[in-house]
Amino acid sequence: MRVERLELEGFRNYAALQAQFSPGVNVIYGENAQGKTNLLEAVEYLSGARTHRTRADRELIGFGRQEALLRGQVESRSRTFQVEVQLFRGRRRRVSANGVRLKTAGELSELLHTVLFCPEDLLLIRAGSAERRRFLDASLCQLRPRYAAALAEYNRLLEHKTRILRDWEEKPSLLDLLPEFNDRMARCGAVLIHYRAFYVQKLAGRACAIHADFSGAREEMRLTYRTVSAIADPLQPSAALYPLLLEHQESHRRAELESRQCLSGPHKDDLLVEIDGRSAKQFASQGQTRTSALSLKLAERELHRDDLGEWPVLLLDDVLSELDRRRRDFVLRRIEGGQVFITCCEEDGLEGLEEGAAFHIRGGALAE
Repeated sequence: MRVERLELEGFRNYAALQAQFSPGVNVIYGENAQGKTNLLEAVEYLSGARTHRTRADRELIGFGRQEALLRGQVESRSRTFQVEVQLFRGRRRRVSANGVRLKTAGELSELLHTVLFCPEDLLLIRAGSAERRRFLDASLCQLRPRYAAALAEYNRLLEHKTRILRDWEEKPSLLDLLPEFNDRMARCGAVLIHYRAFYVQKLAGRACAIHADFSGAREEMRLTYRTVSAIADPLQPSAALYPLLLEHQESHRRAELESRQCLSGPHKDDLLVEIDGRSAKQFASQGQTRTSALSLKLAERELHRDDLGEWPVLLLDDVLSELDRRRRDFVLRRIEGGQVFITCCEEDGLEGLEEGAAFHIRGGALAE
């Protein structure tokens, strides 16, 4: 799985770009604020019409422009796809593959998978639960289209229910809508919990082994999925989880009305990380925190390979410069195979990489 060619028009700070990439390592180098991360963001967007930097498509359109174009030639499952995304201010984007318009952006995930590792991910362990949920969601949305649809629906329902809880005292009739919203949220939430539980189970097997290798078998990492207290076994079928979620919501009804917040549901889930039996969030050293985060991301890449039968495209956005030499060398050894994009300030700072291609970015363009 790889991106062979990429064309951009009006995307971020790129007025126009045409580039052909190596199937191996592609080093994107240049000074800060020239567009290196924007280029990786374009590749990421082609794998699901979303990026780690924004939720609004309009922010991807260059200043002073009304539309943007992303066009990529993608090799996947021994086939070649021409993927095109048109972004507009004030109206919905248009997504197509081989000239056929796609009904949902999630269909892009069936053509291209990417795994991104950026500096913010080094704080994945110490950050709040929202960051770890985002980590799980980003991976599962690419692997399981049903999960992506359930997550989108759940987020819409959560937003509407939050408005009801916020405004019910001024408009008491809004409370009549709560039972329906709770029921639909419980059905969607059961799907999310079921998929998350199985994914964490697989992730733990990979990440803990990587962490042990990383630490020279001196440390033991453990991952635990935590969801609502009413669910003792999140690995049950979603049909069995649904009534448990509904009951849990009802038990929190009064507290939700008083606090005007949604207190029950998978939007409160967390991925607990322990090292040698202690919470990594509270007790891990800086080095252990980095090692744990790296282990999670490298495990994510391997799970995509297991599911796809081929490596996903790996995006490393200015991460290696944040690591000491030992951790950097470990990452470089683990990423052999598949297509990789790496951004950095200097082209010659990546000893140990297999041969590939290098691209110098200056002012939103390829420098001569």
